[in-house]
Amino acid sequence: MEANANHLPNGEAAAAVLDSPTNPMVTPLLTDLYQYTMAYAYWKGGKHNDRAVFDLYFRRNPFGGEYTIFAGLEECIKFIANFKMNEGEISFIRQSLSGSCEDGFFDYLRELDCSEVEAYAIPEGSVVFPKVPLMRIEGPVAVVQLLETPLLNLVNFASLVATNAARHRFVAGKSKMLLEFGLRRAQGPDGAITASKYCYIGGFDATRMASCLTAMLLLDGYLVSPFAEHIPMLLSAHLWLSPDEIIEKSLKSADGSTICEDFVSLVQTWLNKIKAVQWSKSSNGDTNHSELTAFTSYALAFPDNFLALVDTYDVMRSGIPNFCAVALALNDLGYKAGGIRLDSGDLAYLSSEARKFFQSIEKEFCIPGFGKTNITASNDLNEETLDALNKQGHEVDSYGIGTYLVTCYSQAALGCVFKLVEINGEPRIKLSEDVSKVSIPCKKRSYRLYGKEGYPLVDIMTRENEPIPKVGERILCRHPFNESKRAFVVPQKVDDLLKCYWPGTSGKPRVELPSLNETRERCINQLEQMRPDHMRRLNPTPYKVSVSAKLYDFIHFLWLNEAPVGELQ
Repeated sequence: MEANANHLPNGEAAAAVLDSPTNPMVTPLLTDLYQYTMAYAYWKGGKHNDRAVFDLYFRRNPFGGEYTIFAGLEECIKFIANFKMNEGEISFIRQSLSGSCEDGFFDYLRELDCSEVEAYAIPEGSVVFPKVPLMRIEGPVAVVQLLETPLLNLVNFASLVATNAARHRFVAGKSKMLLEFGLRRAQGPDGAITASKYCYIGGFDATRMASCLTAMLLLDGYLVSPFAEHIPMLLSAHLWLSPDEIIEKSLKSADGSTICEDFVSLVQTWLNKIKAVQWSKSSNGDTNHSELTAFTSYALAFPDNFLALVDTYDVMRSGIPNFCAVALALNDLGYKAGGIRLDSGDLAYLSSEARKFFQSIEKEFCIPGFGKTNITASNDLNEETLDALNKQGHEVDSYGIGTYLVTCYSQAALGCVFKLVEINGEPRIKLSEDVSKVSIPCKKRSYRLYGKEGYPLVDIMTRENEPIPKVGERILCRHPFNESKRAFVVPQKVDDLLKCYWPGTSGKPRVELPSLNETRERCINQLEQMRPDHMRRLNPTPYKVSVSAKLYDFIHFLWLNEAPVGELQ
């Protein structure tokens, strides 16, 4: 995917280092028309090469929580690396702009790339907080202006859905398998593929459902888990239920040494044994024949990958006994069934009853391990449902979560912004009557300070030329806007948050983009480092974001300098 190069001598070499963005729609045209009108105004005024610094950040954590997962960086860097307009795109821009635009501007666009741009960012998969820049983009103001909309588009949803996935993982617990089921309910193909990737980063175990082969192809097969062999069977839907007679009844054993000539009869024999025992709820009646036929047909097709949807008719009186009959027949031939899926009803009760049934089968027929048969639950699950199941008690091993996960149902957008903080070395500030919208000016460095227990205590922003905070040395951390909120911190560890992922022609060392699995590991590890009260679902403790004393003084000096003074008459 990447060349092992730390220095990029020019724009052409830059484009050769990284692949294009995953989505072919991510081109220089993925932007607002006014970005090109602004670029023209810069060019017309001779300001297009003025050196600008922009911060990309967000103002509030999503979902009522106190943390966010940063995602989308890899796609941003790929976009920057491959930023170049072709003749068709330039022709379209010419048609879209005013006829008064001079030809020289389009010649300028023809040569434009990001070789003079530098991109710094917090590593993807990191836990991040409001106001701290996720990315800092430096370069000629016209080209950086053209990056604004696509960078926001690539970060906003990616970070939102990764955070949503991390929150679901936190509630479900580390031991449960989490499967993303969102393709059918996502906002279009792009929303589905994007969600697949970033749910995986956020802690889901597998997002490569059989129905989402496109994600598997585009993401180079990264979305694989130890449970992946069972995922196709998670979609063994109600439509498989058919009373048609099974024609091909033979099945070869798992080791290939023998052939069962009549697998259907073997299944029926096991069903009769199950119905004969007193504890079986099917002992007083028949199970559904078409369901049994469907299960048997599927087992004949996928004997090493049998996981059945058992709630089509009656879970305990039909679905579970029929599944067990097929699973036990497969066991006779050396296969192990994958488990069941519950997609409706009282999941806590049904999973508990199913577990008791499996344990009884293990004890009655001496089938080691059958009592631990996997139980997967789905049916419009969300954080609240998972929390309720935990409180009620259940026996679910795996969750399939779709709608509420990939659509980020409880919050539509993260709200990242892209603000100018410096131009030609002169700091810039955006003022507002809403203090939360006031930007933090100038080119900055960001650090994470850790306490004695190993937890992060506070993130602090400093001016670029300030000394790096040192371990064991006391530093004053101030709230950016509230004068009374301040504290001294003696850090036991200091992380420099912003890394250079795109140096342009500056000659600075470039940090290599990690693999998808490495990014996922970073996310999991960072979440484990957080203090529990920052992570809880209800009334989490806000994480502290601060500025240095020098930056605090400068913010308020610039604020007073730039704010107009009213006059009362």
